[in-house]
Amino acid sequence: MLKIYNTLTRSKEIFTPRVAGQVGLYVCGMTVYDYCHVGHARVMVVFDTVTRYLRYLDYNVTYVRNITDIDDKIIHRANENGEDFHALTERFIDAMHEDEHALFVLPPDREPRATSSIDAIIAMIQTLIERDFAYVGHNGDVFYAVEKFNDYGKLSGKNLDDLQAGERVDIDLAKRNPMDFVLWKMAKADEPSWASPWGHGRPGWHIECSAMSTCCLGNHFDIHGGGMDLQFPHHENEIAQSEGATGEKFVNLWMHNGFVRINEEKMSKSLGNFFTVREVLKEYRPEVIRFFILSSHYRSPLNYSDESLKDAAAGLTRLYTALRDVKIIQLENDDEYKQRFEQAMNDDFNTPVALSVLFDLARELNKTKSSALATRLKYLASILGLLQENPENFLKGETDDDAAIETQIQARIDAKSAKNWALADQIRDELKAQNIILEDAPDGSTRWRRE
Repeated sequence: MLKIYNTLTRSKEIFTPRVAGQVGLYVCGMTVYDYCHVGHARVMVVFDTVTRYLRYLDYNVTYVRNITDIDDKIIHRANENGEDFHALTERFIDAMHEDEHALFVLPPDREPRATSSIDAIIAMIQTLIERDFAYVGHNGDVFYAVEKFNDYGKLSGKNLDDLQAGERVDIDLAKRNPMDFVLWKMAKADEPSWASPWGHGRPGWHIECSAMSTCCLGNHFDIHGGGMDLQFPHHENEIAQSEGATGEKFVNLWMHNGFVRINEEKMSKSLGNFFTVREVLKEYRPEVIRFFILSSHYRSPLNYSDESLKDAAAGLTRLYTALRDVKIIQLENDDEYKQRFEQAMNDDFNTPVALSVLFDLARELNKTKSSALATRLKYLASILGLLQENPENFLKGETDDDAAIETQIQARIDAKSAKNWALADQIRDELKAQNIILEDAPDGSTRWRRE
């Protein structure tokens, strides 16, 4: 049985969907004012893998990942660039889709945008005002009254009294309580805005996700995911808004992936210590990045370094090498590897252990060259979105110099036949300097791959 760690209960729980055979999954997506960094890639890959595995278990999954296409950062960046905010967000939405495609991330079933959800957002705010969970401040902004929601803090474990007493809480004289948060912001001069019962303005960030998730999945759904940094206040505020507006439980199970770290600090744009997916793709192949992300459990910190990515590349090469020249067949039977793989994934999507099963499979495959084992390896890896390429293409890479390499290899074979060992060694060294690794077979043939 599948067990998932629930942030809300702080324990692993047997997953039981609200409706048998169906899963509603919502994940907080990107705020599109810049290129995606490796932290965003982790969210994409983690919840893509969760969705793939749920579908492998025969669940009918509706996967929703939103796009935040209006907020302060977007407006500021558009003003800096001297461009319309729509042009900015469209450019970075296209770039995000290119990045996810490169990382073998399947598109979500629904991808609502905040600017396309204004009517639903306004309707939810009106309901919150009617139910006395929200009020209009004297500056015209609409605020959520956190003291009206009895369970505020249940996700993060934070106590409202402690939060109110905290020194870091910003004082806003328009609020009744310093912890109240904005639902609707009145428009400033030259800012994008929409008409509302409270005047022209735009939604606050938190209300966007409450409206988009419930519109796509209903008032009460199975799983809500996102980065650990969203647990408070974003997800805490989502619960307060959604349950305040509907009177129903919002989400059964909350999943949060850990941070990507560089030098023991969280990778983030605000700290300026981030690498975009595009930058990393210039140095490493897309599948290597995906493998690197899956090599740590999704709830653990992921330490970004060249050494870790090189280890991922070496591991992926081992798996592809095992598949080289082995025929893939149709499999009907169950086996030990499938059972161990499922056991790992059923334990809160433990991808590091699942990968270790793939390496055990590859080790046995190297000994036997069994088509059944090769098929099992390729099939189980596909559930993780791995081993998607032709092994030969992966190992040789995409280059235009294959013919020249083959010519050098043939010259080395000829030199060996003539017992000209010095020339044969020289050619091997020349290829090695080009990061070409030669593998001599007992029959005298030679294969090659890129290091």
